[in-house]
Amino acid sequence: MHLQKITTMKFSANSTTAVLDPKTTKRKYPEARIIVLDDNFNSFEHVANSLVTIIPGMSKKRSWELAVEVDRDGSAEVWRGPLEQAELYHQQLVNKGLTMAPIEKT
Repeated sequence: MHLQKITTMKFSANSTTAVLDPKTTKRKYPEARIIVLDDNFNSFEHVANSLVTIIPGMSKKRSWELAVEVDRDGSAEVWRGPLEQAELYHQQLVNKGLTMAPIEKT
């Protein structure tokens, strides 16, 4: 978390104005991870097809690699990026019936 530096300036005997230092006002947009969990009812094909459909830029090859990782390791990170987008993709994957971990903020 970044703290803002505030500079107080006196313009007259009776008033002061707070000015934010422009060098310290930038804040990183929160990022998040989307993780698919293994379950006993979603097929490799359904997981892979859901990822290709929902996650922008996801290739068929990568979606199958991730489906295998979910099965082998019990989970796989399928996307990382801005929190707002993560929330949308997470909900869409839930709607496809995938078993999802809660969104992890990074």
